[in-house]
Parts: sequence; C-alpha cells; structure tokens
Amino acid sequence: MIVRLLFLLIAPVLAWYLVKSISQRYSLSAKQNRYLFIATAALLLVAVLIVLGRLPAQWILAPLGAIGAFALRLLPAALRFLPIWQMLGSRISTASASASQQQSSTLRTEYLEMELVHGSGELDGNILRGEFAGRRLGSLNREELLRLHAECRGDADSRQVLEAYLDRVHADWRASGEHGGSQDGGGADSAGEINMNRQLALEILGLAEGASRDDIIKAHRKLMQKFHPDRGGSDYFSKKINAAKDLLLDD
Repeated sequence: MIVRLLFLLIAPVLAWYLVKSISQRYSLSAKQNRYLFIATAALLLVAVLIVLGRLPAQWILAPLGAIGAFALRLLPAALRFLPIWQMLGSRISTASASASQQQSSTLRTEYLEMELVHGSGELDGNILRGEFAGRRLGSLNREELLRLHAECRGDADSRQVLEAYLDRVHADWRASGEHGGSQDGGGADSAGEINMNRQLALEILGLAEGASRDDIIKAHRKLMQKFHPDRGGSDYFSKKINAAKDLLLDD
C-alpha cells in the first residue's frame, strides 16, 4: 500500500520533469509540446490504473509482447534497408539546410530593395532609383556606393539601409569624413516604425500571410541571431526586425 502511494505521488512529478527536459533539449514547438504532454499523460494514466489494480497488467504486456515479437521478425529486413534510409535522411537534411540558407527577407525603401539572407546573414539588394537604378548593390565598387549614398540623403530609410550595407562591405568607409553617416539620430528610426505595416513586417521576417505566433517568434529569433549588433549586424536592421515582430504579434 505504501509503495502504491509513493508511486502515485512521485510518478506525476517525474513525468513533468521528463516532459520539461525533453522539450528544452530538443526545442519543441508548442504543438509538439502538446502532443508530448498528451502521450505522457496517457502513459501515466495507464501506469496508475495498473498500480491501483484497475487495469490487468497482461492487457498491456500481451500487446507489447506481440509488437516486440513482430519487431524482432522485421529486424533483419530493417537492417538491410538501414543504409538506404540513412542516405535518404542525409539528402533530406541537405535539402532542408539548403532551403534554410536560401530563405530571405525583403526590406523596401524609396531607393533600395534590400534582401537579407537568413542562413548566411548576407546583405544585397536592387537599386530602384537614381544613377544606378536597375543594378545590384554587390556590383558597385566603393566609390559608386558612396555616390549612391549621396543620392539617398533625401530618404532617411534608404540612407540607413545603405549605411548598414557599407558597414559590412567597407567597414572603414566613414573614415573619409566627406560621406559621414546619419546625423538625425533616432528621428529616422521613429519614422520608419510609424511607416511599418503588416505587409512590410511579413516581408522583413520572410513570412507569408497566416503565419502563426510560433512562426513569427522563430523567424524573429533566427534573424536576430544573424543581424543583432552584438554579432556584427546592424542596429538599423535589428530595430526593423524587432518592429516587424511587435506589429505582427500585436495584430
């Protein structure tokens, strides 16, 4: 009787710690956590019924024995197909990694359509207006980029996006003094946040309409790992990414 009572007290606690540790170790989503909780609760209920004598143990052991015997019969065949499964798993993993590498976000301004590649953290974009319209930023040399920067002075967002790009590809570009960075402090950032809308927020996070709360949080976390200022990213882009997440979560 004492053993049964101890089991009834300890089993739920152990089950809770097991679920928590599995969830943290494998970074499960909310949906996966829900399935894990349901499965654990069902197994715990069966165990409690067996301990209380409400469910004969053979009702559980007999099917498990049958499943075990069936699995043993299939084991030789499974071992023969194991290399094929490993090869397929490797290809799927490679394809998934490649898709993740190619996923990108878009940030449009008056002069630029900037692309942020999630997997690599690379920045590039199309020039929409001015002397270099129709060209890619990556095709411009340093002097051409500085001329484009001068053209963008009339649009705060375009200027700051280009400055973030210049900081990455020509880290010492500000040293010339002639083409210094933004002088308007936080005003431009505030204006950018006021102009943020749902479509722009989805483009920045690389999401489609109908994205769930979990999708938004995951996309935001992934981008911040690449573009956070502490990791060599841009303060401007990190503010835009945060503003996009806040707008979508508040909708």
